[in-house]
Amino acid sequence: MLTRQGHRSHLVAPAALVRPQGQACGQLAHPSPGTWQHGGVTAATHSTLFPQVPDTPDAVLEGLDPEQREVATALHGPVCVLAGAGTGKTRAITHRIAYGVRAGILQPSSVLAVTFTNRAAGEMRGRLRQLGASGVQARTFHSAALRQLQYFWPKAVGGSMPRIIDRKIQLVADAAAACRIRLDRNELRDVAAEIEWSKVTRTVPADYDAVADKHGRETPRDPAEIAQLYAAYEDLKRERAVIDFEDVLLLTVGILQDRHDIAEQVRRQYQHFVVDEYQDVSPLQQRLLELWLGDRDDLCVVGDASQTIYSFTGATPDHLLDFRIRHPGATVVKLVRDYRSSPQVVHLANGLLAQARGRAAEHRLELISQRDPGPEPVYTEYADEPAEAEGAARRIRDLIASGTPASEIAVLFRTNAQSETYEQALADAGVPYQLRGAERFFDRPEVRKAGVALRGAARFGANDSLLADTVDLPSQVRAVLSGEGWTSEPPSGSGAVRERWESLAALVNLAQDFAAAKPDATLGDLVAELDERANAQHAPTVQGVTLASLHSAKGLEWDVVFLVGVAEGMMPITYAKTDEQIEEERRLLYVGITRARERLHVSWALSRSPGGRPNRRPSRFLNGLRPGSAATAVRGGAGSTGGIERGSPGGTASVVPRPTSRTPARCRVCGRTLRDAGEMKLMRCEDCPSDMDEALYERLREWRAVQARRSGQPDFCVFTDRTLMAITEAVPTTPAELARIPGVIARKLQRYGADVLAICAGQDLEADDEGD
Repeated sequence: MLTRQGHRSHLVAPAALVRPQGQACGQLAHPSPGTWQHGGVTAATHSTLFPQVPDTPDAVLEGLDPEQREVATALHGPVCVLAGAGTGKTRAITHRIAYGVRAGILQPSSVLAVTFTNRAAGEMRGRLRQLGASGVQARTFHSAALRQLQYFWPKAVGGSMPRIIDRKIQLVADAAAACRIRLDRNELRDVAAEIEWSKVTRTVPADYDAVADKHGRETPRDPAEIAQLYAAYEDLKRERAVIDFEDVLLLTVGILQDRHDIAEQVRRQYQHFVVDEYQDVSPLQQRLLELWLGDRDDLCVVGDASQTIYSFTGATPDHLLDFRIRHPGATVVKLVRDYRSSPQVVHLANGLLAQARGRAAEHRLELISQRDPGPEPVYTEYADEPAEAEGAARRIRDLIASGTPASEIAVLFRTNAQSETYEQALADAGVPYQLRGAERFFDRPEVRKAGVALRGAARFGANDSLLADTVDLPSQVRAVLSGEGWTSEPPSGSGAVRERWESLAALVNLAQDFAAAKPDATLGDLVAELDERANAQHAPTVQGVTLASLHSAKGLEWDVVFLVGVAEGMMPITYAKTDEQIEEERRLLYVGITRARERLHVSWALSRSPGGRPNRRPSRFLNGLRPGSAATAVRGGAGSTGGIERGSPGGTASVVPRPTSRTPARCRVCGRTLRDAGEMKLMRCEDCPSDMDEALYERLREWRAVQARRSGQPDFCVFTDRTLMAITEAVPTTPAELARIPGVIARKLQRYGADVLAICAGQDLEADDEGD
């Protein structure tokens, strides 16, 4: 959701950016003193309820940090945004689209922004509307493809488009009956999931066995049987003239591949593409994107390999990680300033990924919290699962009593089966809750009825007896909704009655905020606002603790998060066997941790039920992170810091590649094998004598301080003290020598290498202009 009711005081208001006299509207304004680097940046994840539409293109850029600003103004050519959790990726790309539209560089109808969920697409549309960029198409891959398929079907195929089936289960059951294979309910669901995976990875039935083996799939039945079921399923679809969800993409791809005239028509319509959550793209979606693009490169992708948690559905981060290979001239912007979470939460998240391995770990982003310090994460061990749920419910009740809104608290678990225990515990504690993944807000019956009632009252106005004693918009809404079941006090207990009341209360709260933002607003204006929000699926906040699986929590955030059931066998889940599966479980926990803004509670139970054998232990992922646990060796290497990398005109990056070595690192003084990361960076034992030039070291420190002030980052984000010591001791004379020093990654070599080598050579750099 876009709103954060009751939390504006935690965030810094945007500072104005000045445009020098004579500068044309639409040009990039330089930040004045008092902007982002002086505390004026607008928090990335914050959006007011009813903001004023920016009055100029430059105003769209106000409050963005330097990296977000680079994204917003890089409007041509391929752009790849590597955005860590809480760094404002949606903010950056919506401001990019809005700036391009408002500056007249992009035509709204020529922009197609795609993402993966209706909620995310709705949020994007809502933000674009608030920025004055209505008319841009923001859709899911499936929604965009379905729209094109429906439009072009008569021309490409003829006749009416087949009906789309809602669920595969019945068709899979019929296919199993035709093959004389008995499947129970769970197997039906699992086979349906295998068919979905096959289709998004562009695997046909005849190839299923080999491809599943290649990918190490844990198949629910013998692969030959699944291939047989898959083929029978496709035959039944053809016989019944129906298609499924994945066919929407497959058929659109087929039409665009076979009909060049239709492909060109689509490309004339859409000339600029933005893809959110690019780490979740499947091979089928990537192929569709390539067909939309044709031979053009006006593409901006946004993602984070460390948040790849849907590989079981065919998603792969390879397209994100290989973007620079496919587009050598791309601009790459890394967002690492975390505006969501406290330093304590960010420290835990960084520590978790520092133990990761694999390709995604090699590209992890080291987050830097921009918030004030908060409490340390709380770790709690319980005797059994009911005790764990009751303990969480008690703490939640106390938090609500002390002033934390229920809507700003979430309980996150690994599997949906864990939900029931927490539903019962919260109900027993008298705490309202809502289940994530339930019916969408504007689709709820009580919300639809409330909308009809409000629309009728707006139409009849003063002639409606319900409004006889009302004096303002909020009182009008309360009067109308009282006839639908809203009361000033919530009903006792939980269940359906409480959930209906929470929905109506959310509308009452929205009316109060709307009236505060627009004092002259009428009931008709509120109805129009609700219609806009329904179209964008921009729901108001519902007061209730959120219960959600870790997968469904992706893209959301709360002030307080309870991560429950963080024990071996559940996190990682028992059936995660391979290294790749284990690492995805680690990333899933990372997603859970980074949902928390201020407080994080992590818990586990020693047994499943009261009196059971206490044979469980905390998750291995917490080793070295929770107090009293043994540390796990860091395997992922140093994380990538923020910044901007631009491809050279010739299409290659102008950096010196870092040489790699498989030989053990040895102390250059005594020859001992080095194992400590800090010692390996210095290339000597901690207690071996140093031949460091203290004067050179101080000159490097002074230079680093200037660079840090310029970029608005802490000093260590330029180079750590140990890296500066290693540079001082090595005194490199060439880029290749400098690149061999641990901590001097390619991006830093490109950005700072010339300065560092000049300082090492004893040269005086030109005086720095602090006003730049």
